[in-house]
Amino acid sequence: MSEHETSSETQGEPTRRDFLYLTTGMAGAVGVAAVAWPFIDQMRPDASTLALASIEVDVASLQPGMSLTVKWRGKPVFIRNRTDKEVQEANAVALSDLKDPVARNSNLPADATASDVDRSAGKDKENWIVMIGSCTHLGCVPLGQAGDFGGWFCPCHGSHYDTAGRIRKGPAPTNLPVPTFAFTSDTVIKIG
Repeated sequence: MSEHETSSETQGEPTRRDFLYLTTGMAGAVGVAAVAWPFIDQMRPDASTLALASIEVDVASLQPGMSLTVKWRGKPVFIRNRTDKEVQEANAVALSDLKDPVARNSNLPADATASDVDRSAGKDKENWIVMIGSCTHLGCVPLGQAGDFGGWFCPCHGSHYDTAGRIRKGPAPTNLPVPTFAFTSDTVIKIG
């Protein structure tokens, strides 16, 4: 056996030194994990955030022409039971007249057109519209049943949305976004 060879190199058996290297390395790995865990754990959302992941809203009291604003994920959400006249007006708009021809509806494919039915709760519930109530220009909250098109109007910079929440005039670049939602019964909407 030469001067620099260990007994494990010559005999093929682990020595006490090999055992110490292995256990020291394992203890170091456990120590690093123990120190890192609090930093990793703090990145998880807290219970209040998880509670807002989805909400259920009872809309039984909303008669045609009435609106409700709820808070979801820290943002206002407009829910409106539109009148037959509002639905007809929205359907009468030619898609070529729209500033943003995309539906922006999280329930549909990204390339869905901004037709009234694609902006609403669907063919059977076309009178219902659910939208995130933040102007797509700078995030202000538009006023309902206002503006040149009878939908929503952002007084901060003059964006006008129609009764389907589509941008028609002003600096806002896109339609008001429609979040993921579904009717869980005839009178309850689950958002998120």
